[in-house]
Amino acid sequence: MKPTEDVDLSIIEDVAELLADSARVNVQLSEEALSEVAALDAVASGEADLALVSNYLPFRGDIATVMPLYPTVLHILRRDGGDVFDVIAGRQMAIYAGPEGSASRLVFRRVAERMHLGSDDYRFIESLEDTPDIVIVFAPITPGRIDELREINEEILEFRLASMGSVDDVGKGTSIDAAVLLNPHIVPFVIPLGTYGEMSPEAALTVAVDKILVARHDLDSAVVYDLINEVLRLRPALAARRQGVFQNLEDDFDVSRSTFVVHPGTQSYLQRDAPSVYERYSGVAEVVATIVLGLVSAIFGGMRLYKMRRKNRIDTFYVRTIALQRAISEQTSDDDRQRIAAEVRDLQTRAFDMLIDEKLAADESFRIFITLSNDVLRQLGNPEAASPIGDT
Repeated sequence: MKPTEDVDLSIIEDVAELLADSARVNVQLSEEALSEVAALDAVASGEADLALVSNYLPFRGDIATVMPLYPTVLHILRRDGGDVFDVIAGRQMAIYAGPEGSASRLVFRRVAERMHLGSDDYRFIESLEDTPDIVIVFAPITPGRIDELREINEEILEFRLASMGSVDDVGKGTSIDAAVLLNPHIVPFVIPLGTYGEMSPEAALTVAVDKILVARHDLDSAVVYDLINEVLRLRPALAARRQGVFQNLEDDFDVSRSTFVVHPGTQSYLQRDAPSVYERYSGVAEVVATIVLGLVSAIFGGMRLYKMRRKNRIDTFYVRTIALQRAISEQTSDDDRQRIAAEVRDLQTRAFDMLIDEKLAADESFRIFITLSNDVLRQLGNPEAASPIGDT
């Protein structure tokens, strides 16, 4: 939508002209210029795809932020400069801030409310000819705006750029912090000394609000992504045409202060370098896989150790049985044979007890031991021991 403010219109015309040669996206301005609120209605209804509005408008769920383009700065002029809010309270200061409904009036009212100023402290007048005490101009800092303010100074002599406090006050709980506390989309801004020649003999502390591109929340995300990419690609050309306007437009612009939700296409652009889901969790998956592999290895290792301990137990029976077998000869007395037979049977009994207690496995090793011990008993020629426990 075509904006009503001349400076905004000329800027968006430059953007549209430079985008005309883009193969990805093209911007065409509407024939009718609409106020910012009316432009939002047109976007929400589908009459337009995009609008350029200030970031102080109330939240709407059918509007989404595409990107900030440039800051608009609150300029406050008074005859003797200095801290403006120190002299307003209770004095019914005459303030010229453009026509009713203008951005200058809206932003000043919002800041004044945070400074606890009301109808008893100031009043708006409709013309510079009504001899204002204070002049409010809410606009980007451009060479054209500098010339305009200088013309105002020539028409109303001895006006100086006023400050909302010391430039060192930001972040120290002073009046400027109170002004932006509940309005996070309004940020402190310092106008350097000499910006407006004799009108700015020292740095002035004020506030700024971004001009943002907004779209319907259901506008195609790929279109929004390409629009952002093309605007940023054309940033040097825009900065050359509009000195001082686009110098703060960065690739990773900040949308955290937006009064509207962020468009999915904008979110995709800002997260273009973020790791994918696979990349984000691949490291975690590798750790989990390593842990699982370690657990499996530990389980198998434990099983092998358990089997080894069982085998070591049955091996002791093997060793003792073989030793007893080797002790048998033709010269072995009957008493020694009885003693050896009793010990072999004791080994068998212990082996069966350990089998029942699961300290031995009923595997091939156990069966070999029973066969071996039975062979020893037969070798002893003991009739009672010929059919020992476990013999089949």
